[in-house]
Amino acid sequence: MSQPSDGLHREPAPGDPAGVDLSQQRALSEWLPGRLAAEQPAILVLGDVMLDGWWSGTIERLCREAPAPVVDVQSRESVPGGAANTAMNLAALGARVSVAGIIGTDDAGVDLRNQLVAAGIDVTYLLDHPDMVTTTKIRISSGGQVMLRIDDCAKAVPADALAELAASVRAAVEHQDAVMVCDYGAGVLADPVRGGLMDALAGKDRAEPAGRPLLVVDSHDPRPWAPLGPDLVTPNAQEAARLLDLRLPDGQDRVAAVGDHAGELLAATGARAVVVTLDRDGTVLLTPDGVRHRTWARPAAEKQASGAGDTFVAALTLARTAGLPLTASLDLAQSAADVVVHQPGTSVCSTAALSRYLKAFADTALGADELERQLQLHRAQGQRIVLTNGCFDVLHSGHTRYLNQAKQLGDVLVVALNSDDSVRRLKGAGRPINQVADRAAVVAALSCVDYVTVFDTPTAAPLIRQLRPEVYAKGGDYTPEMLAETPSVEEYGGRVAILDYVAERSTTAVVKRIREGEGAVPTN
Repeated sequence: MSQPSDGLHREPAPGDPAGVDLSQQRALSEWLPGRLAAEQPAILVLGDVMLDGWWSGTIERLCREAPAPVVDVQSRESVPGGAANTAMNLAALGARVSVAGIIGTDDAGVDLRNQLVAAGIDVTYLLDHPDMVTTTKIRISSGGQVMLRIDDCAKAVPADALAELAASVRAAVEHQDAVMVCDYGAGVLADPVRGGLMDALAGKDRAEPAGRPLLVVDSHDPRPWAPLGPDLVTPNAQEAARLLDLRLPDGQDRVAAVGDHAGELLAATGARAVVVTLDRDGTVLLTPDGVRHRTWARPAAEKQASGAGDTFVAALTLARTAGLPLTASLDLAQSAADVVVHQPGTSVCSTAALSRYLKAFADTALGADELERQLQLHRAQGQRIVLTNGCFDVLHSGHTRYLNQAKQLGDVLVVALNSDDSVRRLKGAGRPINQVADRAAVVAALSCVDYVTVFDTPTAAPLIRQLRPEVYAKGGDYTPEMLAETPSVEEYGGRVAILDYVAERSTTAVVKRIREGEGAVPTN
């Protein structure tokens, strides 16, 4: 499994529909994390491993020596951080994980190694050195608020330790399905190690079944890794701004700014695809062929959360290695990050937790009256409502691209699904393939979708008159004049938006191929 495969033939995970090809899977269903875990891809994490400390206590007084609060510590916890947190997430999601890096022989190094081993992670290539200080980051908090962070880091990495790690990289890379580079600038991935990885990957052909592993680079500065031609790089907004040597605007405007400089980011990183992470604003995917894909985060209230970026890139790498399409992998990774931001401290997302999160969308379709009340709250915050409707029977890339475009027309996206009876009236007795509860669950699980509702009327006009969305969006195979809903939108001053048409993408065509036993449509 050195590259995402086109057809996987392992025992299905519980709830996994028989015969589903992951390379064609677009929907995020509760069975999907189990199916990915069942693949058990071998993934090497190479980088800056750390130990995160979380000390929590109460504050009731100031100290006498200075106007500083005194924290009476009541609990101490240490967990793997940095590249080690990425490895922990991969292991929790079902991968067979190896870690390569350098730690000290100090107490923090011993603690970190023991925790990785306990998680089932191979530490053969995790080297220790008596002159190395294991990087630790201790956060001191009270009442859920981090008051102070204490960093203890090596001033320099011993040269002989770097040489030893560089020499071991070739053996570490062998028989891996993916390699993740986690470079936080601590010095462990200096030139000898980077050169060792380049030598290890030299001559390996991506197209060969046992060829080059998937290469994912998560680095504060991806430019030194560009000669390796990574499959994916995952800079955050600040890192992307440094690559571009410009200041990005605030909020959602960052997305457009990043997209405008897609070519420069791809050239600077040497990558086949760039995923820019934007914290509370989700992520944006950039590719040389112009594919743009957004995810939207579902942020929690501010907590002692850390490491959501590690979770994101771990889930993204696992999904791609197992063969999931890139855009679906991005949506799954966003869901995994959403799981951990609701947990305190440096947390991991497990297969079970991700399945529970996706299952929670199974009963999320709201009635029109309750939805109207929710939308009133959004409007009170100055947010614009976008509504679209359709059958969304068998989700495909045309659907996901269309819904992502619709989301960008406003702040809140509502998807109104035709009821089962309505689909039968429109499509015939053999449809829908999936009942409305299942259709609602997979659509609601998309990060771009905020609310799902169901309607049974011949058109969505009655629902539109009740909800009064600022924008009514439909696919590019329509014109406003063709839509029965247009007069209802225009009578209260709303706008009809026609989105791009995605050629050769239709549910009818997908269903026809399934029923006739045909494979995927070849792509060039």
